[in-house]
Amino acid sequence: MNPTFKSVLWWIFAVIFTLAAAEYQKITGPTYPMKGKTTLDSREIKYELIRTAENNKDARIAVAVPDTSFKGLISYKRYLSFDSISVTDMNRSVDTAYDHSFSNLWKLITGKPRTYSLDTNLVFMMPKQPAAGKMEYRIKLSSGKNQATLEGKNHKPVVMRFKGPVPIHILLPHVLLMFLGLLFSTRTAIESLIRGAKTYKYAIWTLIFFIPGGLILGPIVQKYAFGAFWTGWPFGHDLTDNKALAMVLVWVFAAYKLKKDPGNRLWLVIAAIVVLVVYLIPHSTLGSEIDYTKMPAK
Repeated sequence: MNPTFKSVLWWIFAVIFTLAAAEYQKITGPTYPMKGKTTLDSREIKYELIRTAENNKDARIAVAVPDTSFKGLISYKRYLSFDSISVTDMNRSVDTAYDHSFSNLWKLITGKPRTYSLDTNLVFMMPKQPAAGKMEYRIKLSSGKNQATLEGKNHKPVVMRFKGPVPIHILLPHVLLMFLGLLFSTRTAIESLIRGAKTYKYAIWTLIFFIPGGLILGPIVQKYAFGAFWTGWPFGHDLTDNKALAMVLVWVFAAYKLKKDPGNRLWLVIAAIVVLVVYLIPHSTLGSEIDYTKMPAK
């Protein structure tokens, strides 16, 4: 097989593998919306409950409920607090939706997406909290005497965390560099296993992406979102910071070992496995949070 074609196939595999790992990390993280479905009066209701929001405004919690006879009640309080539980009705909202289809005739004529109204949502505006402040909540839908509860796993409340807005020109390069770091980590391991000539070059590129992405832009994102540049070791237990540090250190060591002994390629595979394990740990696990039990109850 042509070496160039083989290299292209390995790159395609690395990209697919990287996309799968990144998607797994996203959907398993504690900030990914809590999705589910329930039945009320023989009608199926699908819901998506938010678990993260920016703290520059109240957070909009909405459940699509087409039947206007259904009512919603939300109970909530600050997470890790001695607060009493607040209970309030959810309001019905008329929202505007957009058809972004490129084949939409209206958009072709006017240059704008077509809008149409949806009056299917029960809505509550969760009071905003300081950065790293969390709220827990559950929703009870009712129709006459029949009820259905929307909540988290194991019948626990949904927990959502507030964060400060992160400028897109900071967040996007951070995400892109971390993605490229994972991609080159995978490709370097493959190159090492097939004893390719570009192993050391790919290892250096892995570090070129991971160091600024994880140790420079990562702390800047953390500062915008939660008010501190670094909350990992040795100052705290934030796994996001610790994961970035672990990935950089293991790749620095692996690249050093390869530079010292070009035949010593095992550490590159070990480094790639460490990175994979790190990515399998849900993003934002053990992240920054305010302990409201140390503050007066509400």
